[in-house]
Amino acid sequence: MNTISPAQVRAARALLGISVDELSAKSGVSAFVILQCESPVTGRAVDAAALSALHGALQRLGVTFLADGDCAIGGDGVRLTKREPGDEGIPPERLNATNDD
Repeated sequence: MNTISPAQVRAARALLGISVDELSAKSGVSAFVILQCESPVTGRAVDAAALSALHGALQRLGVTFLADGDCAIGGDGVRLTKREPGDEGIPPERLNATNDD
């Protein structure tokens, strides 16, 4: 994938549960530029080197970027490539109203 969208950057950061400052430290991209990258207004105008650094850092942290057409339905997106240790979720047979957050 050559580019990533503002929505993909926001979604990737949300999936990982990291702050703008944490992503800045991992990517070498300033927090201000990350906020610009995440903005629907300014996100596509950000320097290609910054987008590349963010893309690489988010991939190293465990996100895969999906291009339009990578899945049967839907457009661009993101998904986790690995889970944190101990984050296996709740098995379907244990799901109930008390653990439905």
